[in-house]
Amino acid sequence: MDRSIPVVMGVVNVTPDSFSDGGRFFDADHAVEHALQLAAEGAAILDIGGESTRPGAESVSVDEELRRVVPVIERVAAQSDVAISIDTSKAVVARDSLAAGATLINDITGLAGDAEMLDVVAASDCRVCVMHMRGTPRTMQDNPQYDDVVGEVMGYLAERRNALEVAGVSRDRILLDPGIGFGKNGAHNLELLRRIGEFHELGCPLLVGHSRKRFLGEVLGDPTADRTAATLGVSLWLTSQGVQVIRVHDVRLTVEALKAFHAVASSEP
Repeated sequence: MDRSIPVVMGVVNVTPDSFSDGGRFFDADHAVEHALQLAAEGAAILDIGGESTRPGAESVSVDEELRRVVPVIERVAAQSDVAISIDTSKAVVARDSLAAGATLINDITGLAGDAEMLDVVAASDCRVCVMHMRGTPRTMQDNPQYDDVVGEVMGYLAERRNALEVAGVSRDRILLDPGIGFGKNGAHNLELLRRIGEFHELGCPLLVGHSRKRFLGEVLGDPTADRTAATLGVSLWLTSQGVQVIRVHDVRLTVEALKAFHAVASSEP
């Protein structure tokens, strides 16, 4: 068992329509306050996004996304040393967010959604997270099918990792995300999580975002159930499998659970 504590990435959705907290932090003042609170609770990275990626979500314009995220990034960077990630698939948004203080680009399209994104990453010294998604947020849950979900997702991530390396991005700057809930049904998600340890073969840190997602309601047998405890359960499993970064909404609870897990796992028998 890997006994290290993963880095906790806190979610800051500056959107009116994200699946879990859409609208709560759409106002910049509320978003900044929330971000600083998550940092105080122990988030080592804040993932700030201005476009919902929930199933069925519509895209927003570049200008609107910039209007939502750049002021929040600037203000958080001015008030905290916490690392800031920009959750975007648009190269212009990524570039301007880096200038505003972000140091990580989290792209759900695996840098395949905007032809200029690879150049933005290569021209900077930022880190980048490459995620697997089948389809788009509007279509990704329309009966997703795989012959071998783990093999296919790993193959895609390996291909995108290789493309980044060819472009001059060193492997130590790359994180890989299997994309839980992005073009996968409940069985696919559980299989990816069960076998997440195999993804270490790709040679990059792993980032997993499972927080409050729909498949957890399926696991609980109630789609309307509160998914906080279920999220913590999966977070502990990911910790036991050596996942390096976990992306969650409930930072304080996660940090406390991980501290307790580590205290027990690392104690002498």
